[in-house]
Amino acid sequence: MNLEIITKAIASKGLKITHQRIVVYQALLASVIHPTAEQIYDQIKESNPAISLATVYKTLETFVENRLINKVPSPNGTMRYDARTDYHNHIYISNTNEIMDYDDIELKEILLNYLKKKQFENLNITDFKLQIKGEKIDPIKGITIS
Repeated sequence: MNLEIITKAIASKGLKITHQRIVVYQALLASVIHPTAEQIYDQIKESNPAISLATVYKTLETFVENRLINKVPSPNGTMRYDARTDYHNHIYISNTNEIMDYDDIELKEILLNYLKKKQFENLNITDFKLQIKGEKIDPIKGITIS
């Protein structure tokens, strides 16, 4: 992704632009798998040997705190990271350990209307995400892929 876009995104959150932040954010933006901190570290460590795993964790947490990225808990308890901050849901595929984005405006409207009808006391709902869990199946054989 364009370096100017990355630096503007980081600066827009009031964060200092550092090499570590640029490299970590760039790696996350390039990923489609909702990576763990370890996966990001493995991706960048060869070309950035001065960056430690602790720096990657700290950088990701700073990005989460400043709403530049989202933290996504996986069913196995590991934290994964998502550069998409717009509304979308996730599908967790348990037999392949994948997390896929799932966009559905109609579903969002249904859930939003449902939550409005419930009229929760002393609660202002600011966000919601639907987490769908499933397994991949072989479309030809109709069996679960392990």
